[in-house]
Amino acid sequence: MKKEGLIIALSAIVIIGVFFWVEGRKNEAMDKPHSLVMNVGEDAATVRSFTWQSGSKLNRSLIQYVESESREVDWKSAHAATVEGTFDLIATDGNRRMVHQATISGLQAGKTYAYRVGDGTAKGWSGTELFYTITDSHVDGGFSFINVTDSQGETEADFKLWGDTLKQAIQSVPDAAFVVHNGDLTENPKDMGAWDAFFREAAPWLSSVPLMPVTGNHDEVDGDAEPFVSLFHVPDNGATDSIDGTSYFFDYDDARFIMLNTESNINGQTEWLEDVLEKNTRKWVIVSLHRGPYGGNQNKNIGDWVKLFDRYEVDLVLQGHNHEYARSYPLRDGKMATGNDSHVLDRAGTVYVVTNAAGQKLNEKKEDQFYHKVHLQNGKRMFAAIRISGNILKFQAYDTDGKLWDEFVLEHTSS
Repeated sequence: MKKEGLIIALSAIVIIGVFFWVEGRKNEAMDKPHSLVMNVGEDAATVRSFTWQSGSKLNRSLIQYVESESREVDWKSAHAATVEGTFDLIATDGNRRMVHQATISGLQAGKTYAYRVGDGTAKGWSGTELFYTITDSHVDGGFSFINVTDSQGETEADFKLWGDTLKQAIQSVPDAAFVVHNGDLTENPKDMGAWDAFFREAAPWLSSVPLMPVTGNHDEVDGDAEPFVSLFHVPDNGATDSIDGTSYFFDYDDARFIMLNTESNINGQTEWLEDVLEKNTRKWVIVSLHRGPYGGNQNKNIGDWVKLFDRYEVDLVLQGHNHEYARSYPLRDGKMATGNDSHVLDRAGTVYVVTNAAGQKLNEKKEDQFYHKVHLQNGKRMFAAIRISGNILKFQAYDTDGKLWDEFVLEHTSS
């Protein structure tokens, strides 16, 4: 009995030791930069912003970058530029972690850059990553971007599906300038384990392709959008009295992208939206929001926004929330506009699309509405590939098996 008791005691010690070793390795890993994500600035052609996380030991936010097409950079001899950003210590789920942010401006078009983030110590740097700037469309004939929505999940398995969706999207659109996400990135906005999984499964792509997020009803709850807004470094040009980071716009080449927050300060955003639309000098106007006016279900709380979409001839509204695929006819004043039966659509109306979902939650198809041109639930995670070239915008909706489910073309008949 004594021998058996000794064996049991030794086994317990080994198990406890292994547990603390594993936890120690986890904590060591968390002290390194992780959850790295890149955003574009208001002038998306020349500005990149970065957010990453670490344990509480890394109390500087540095980014080094150099023009290079290879990750094999000798940082000691490279003539790299260094930018110092900011950091904030946050406490969630009983854990303390740093959130770091830094911005690079003055980038050149058509260049590839190598970069790393960290605190300047030998062990405090991330690995070397690459990003590139897209050549102006007047030279190469346009640019592409990806649209996804509702990666919304809780478990590691949920976010593996999200990572696979993004992988398939990037493979389909390898020259994507950025990814627009229409909201509901996770199920519970306070669950940092879910956020860690969200970033971890998307890590191979978010370090090189900017992600531009929209605030969903699972990102802001009861007027609280933390930690969502802390984990991204989007342009600081949103509506007054809105939570910083929940409304913003940016310009890329000949297109203006406007991100709206359907969860709070609706009236306050209306005046800002009109100002952003009125001052726009770009040919194309694309809005992204979560609970849209013309999805599977209608959000009638944003009717004043729709009036502005009509008045300023917004081309495309990217929506989320409904977890199904829905594409409207061109709409104006709440009615179907002219040219509805043509594959090539003119600017008589705004087209509204919900690109199903990028995660595990796929809802049953809702009832068809008068505004639905295409309305389906294929039981597949989906994404959209969108290309703008001169007077043409081409939209293609795929599932993660590569099947094309819908496509249309918007054309400006005048330059």
